[in-house]
Amino acid sequence: MQILLTNDDGYYARGLQTLYRTLLKQKNWDLSIVAPEGQRSATGHAITLFNPILVREHSLENKKNGFSIYGTPSDCVKLAIQGEIVPRPDLIISGINSGANIGTDVFYSGTVSAALEGVFLGIPSIAVSLAGYKKGSDFEPAAEFMVTILPKIIEQPYQGLININVPAEPERNWLGVRVTKLGKTVYKDVFESRVDPRGRKYFWQAGTITADQEEGSDLSAIQQGYVSMTPLHCDLTDYQKIENIKDLEKNYP
Repeated sequence: MQILLTNDDGYYARGLQTLYRTLLKQKNWDLSIVAPEGQRSATGHAITLFNPILVREHSLENKKNGFSIYGTPSDCVKLAIQGEIVPRPDLIISGINSGANIGTDVFYSGTVSAALEGVFLGIPSIAVSLAGYKKGSDFEPAAEFMVTILPKIIEQPYQGLININVPAEPERNWLGVRVTKLGKTVYKDVFESRVDPRGRKYFWQAGTITADQEEGSDLSAIQQGYVSMTPLHCDLTDYQKIENIKDLEKNYP
């Protein structure tokens, strides 16, 4: 099986490199890496249209080449597949991200967007994140979890995206796995006003998160100490609303 690894934290990010080394031990998985050259968090699904996309090759342990891209996470997946710089993957894994990608934050996430780009191009994908920002966080438990869960995911004929968040704790502290829905995250006091040395006003984006506690959501699962697995798809259509506003067709012009 051909597996493409990517992320939004950058080619040399510990999460991605830990995942690569862990999956490399599985002899039946053929790995490639195409990732941004540096930090690209919260870039969403942006793609590069009006600038060249520079590429740098790197030697990998499996005697292949990885690629770091001067572009966005979505650029990485598009270039990997449509630019054919690596063998066409059977599966894409984006991560392991440093920090959770849960709730409505997935709409900003470069990690999730890279995986979703794979779905756009007809390839099942997984986004995986470590739900914590502790300095020196250990990505090994999350990587080992992926080794355990991947064969079970591959068995399922699912062609969409599974968004996985793993507690930033030793595996012995996890309570188990929950298949969840997407929760809601709301940021408060997002912009802090400051003044630079020349007296010009600027803003720094910060703030606190208010998360819903709805049972069955990814947020709730992570807060309780479970691994969260949320199936996502790219169809944002509100089908109920279609029926509600159908009469507008008759009333115009």
